[in-house]
Amino acid sequence: MRVLPVGDRALLVEVSSGDAAQALHAELLRRRSEGSLVVREIVPAARTVLLEGLDDAARVAERLPGWEIPPPGATADAEVEIRVRYDGPDLADVAAAWGVPVHRVPALHAAARFRVAFCGFAPGFGYLTGLPDRYGVPRRATPRTSVPAGSVALAGPYTGIYPRSSPGGWQLIGTTDAVLWDHARVPAALLAPGTRVRFVPVGGR
Repeated sequence: MRVLPVGDRALLVEVSSGDAAQALHAELLRRRSEGSLVVREIVPAARTVLLEGLDDAARVAERLPGWEIPPPGATADAEVEIRVRYDGPDLADVAAAWGVPVHRVPALHAAARFRVAFCGFAPGFGYLTGLPDRYGVPRRATPRTSVPAGSVALAGPYTGIYPRSSPGGWQLIGTTDAVLWDHARVPAALLAPGTRVRFVPVGGR
């Protein structure tokens, strides 16, 4: 773990892996909830966590490396169920990369238990971890100019759901009617860092 000052009231914490970042994020949220950590924003990324708006950044930086941090999944986070039609145009390419028949992809994907590691790219877009390492797939060689909203996609170790139509280079394996971002909802984002996600296969269109 490396703790770097960012101005007078913020710290950037670098860790060794995505799992370590998720575990640290969960512990920071727990400490803020119980009142032992005063911080305005906690923002996780792939292998870092940003703490912004600290009352005593220097004191936290000194003590944080000595904290005992439970592994990810040790706490009971909220779970969201996402119903998916596994009808994506890249199913055959993903099946070939996995070395399985096309019809096996939905069951293998849905069998994993996912967690939102961090959010980014677009409002409501979560980077979900949980697939075994052997199921990582590369991005498409040629990105699409328009990916439909609700597309369930894979890239590297992550699963994601496009909250709105946008360009994208991920491998599309399915679609969902779940609304990922809604200004009228509180909170607007369906998925937040730490949320557990379960994909449920449903029939075609």
